[in-house]
Amino acid sequence: MTIEKILEEKKLTITLKGRLDTTTAPNLETELKQNISGVEELVLDFAGLEYLSSAGLRVLLSAQKVMNRQGSMVVRNVNEIIMEIFEVTGFVDLLTIE
Repeated sequence: MTIEKILEEKKLTITLKGRLDTTTAPNLETELKQNISGVEELVLDFAGLEYLSSAGLRVLLSAQKVMNRQGSMVVRNVNEIIMEIFEVTGFVDLLTIE
């Protein structure tokens, strides 16, 4: 998985490509922990994300909890496969998906 990040003022956009799974979830978790302080708007762009595991869901839930306290979080460009995972797990009710 590749992670690209753009920080503009208090908006952080993270673009993910590949698979967010047990192997790569710690990388995203580390990136978020290092960069989320002071961020008021977090945008996760999933246009290039092919797969999402429960480890990835855990990282998303953790990020959402932080952003609930300091701003907002949006997940964009979700493909059908990942949207189905969000629906089955109930994450559609927890996340803002555009």
